[in-house]
Amino acid sequence: MLIGFSVGNYKSFKETVTLSMVASSITEDDRELDENNVFEINHRLKLLKSAAIYGANASGKSNLVAAVNFMKWFVLNSSKETQVSEAIDIEAFRLSTETEKEPSFFEIVFLLEGKNFRYGFEINSEQVVAEWLFQSDEDSETMLFERDFDSFILDDFPEGQGISDKTRNNALFLSVVAQFNGKLSGKILLWFSKTLQLISGLQDRQYRKETLESFENDRHRHDIIEFIKKLDLGIADIQITNQPVFIISNNTALYGNSYGSLYPISESKPAVKTVHRKYDADGKQTAIEIFDIEKHESEGTNKLFALAGLLLDTLRTGKILFIDELDARLHPLITRELICLFNSNETNPHNAQLIFTTHDTNLLSSKTFRRDQIWFTEKDNKGATDLYSLVEYKVGKNASFEHDYIIGKYGAIPFVGNFKELLGELYA
Repeated sequence: MLIGFSVGNYKSFKETVTLSMVASSITEDDRELDENNVFEINHRLKLLKSAAIYGANASGKSNLVAAVNFMKWFVLNSSKETQVSEAIDIEAFRLSTETEKEPSFFEIVFLLEGKNFRYGFEINSEQVVAEWLFQSDEDSETMLFERDFDSFILDDFPEGQGISDKTRNNALFLSVVAQFNGKLSGKILLWFSKTLQLISGLQDRQYRKETLESFENDRHRHDIIEFIKKLDLGIADIQITNQPVFIISNNTALYGNSYGSLYPISESKPAVKTVHRKYDADGKQTAIEIFDIEKHESEGTNKLFALAGLLLDTLRTGKILFIDELDARLHPLITRELICLFNSNETNPHNAQLIFTTHDTNLLSSKTFRRDQIWFTEKDNKGATDLYSLVEYKVGKNASFEHDYIIGKYGAIPFVGNFKELLGELYA
């Protein structure tokens, strides 16, 4: 489970900001929100099942997801041989002379096998400046290791003994220890690899592979089809077939024409077909029609199919899922239903977590989210992004989150100039 993530001096984040999944002590008028949207780890710690991040275009929403994605990538790849002589591809905040020579900061707090870990690092384009790993229980926090450039403290990290000398200055110590079969470090890398998932809601076709692989399991196939059917897309069934891949040859001597010919190669790719019912004038079903999902179904339907396998697997296994632009190409009611799958004890018994960016203000409702589940990004006049939660505001009992956000009460909206005046100047 994710407890929190912090980032500083990265892309549009100048100062360090923190996204916290810790449930605050507030209680909502709708008690179902407190019962369904929150889960208890122990008597001191309760976590949120979802978080929504709002903000104007270019305010830094996607940069927050990018920061988590970079941390994951660097943890999993920094120790590989292909990175030996490469500079670290890090983008510090570029709009201030104060930060251009300072390291970027990343820290994540998470639960693994019932234990609370805090792991982080500071890096620049040349090297790892600092790195640390702490473990805590309800009463205290223990440092497992700490790194300051090439100086290491490893008193409570026996699996790291003798490995600091094998760690390059542009590689993470945790990643190197995992390469040498460190038990805990290996588990942490597996958590980053398998439990922490990040996807783009704008480039969703690339995730279709997970859905297609799920079809190989009869139970998972059934769940995906039922998921699609319940979204009222008019689809009665889904079929997967393999079709040959053709390439074009312009060899006229071989094929006898100047237009080229199609011929199959040995590879094939899965074709997704949707099944629709056909009715007569009396409303009686007479047959079925088979549609090619890519050719005949909407972009929204294609997105839902592509994400179905990943969404259901996340719920089934209690993983963490970040989605940038969740609502893109989806009807607001469908987006709401996807969120409700996570904010439910019935459909999310394993406490999977969904964190997403969105512009859909229809979701800004006290019937969908607690105040501590709603976050905003806003840039100041010097281009630096701040991240803050609605729980920081005093909100009236009957306040409309959506209305108050649109009128600017919480900030994080674009300041739109006078377009009529602009057009008048252009065409004067």
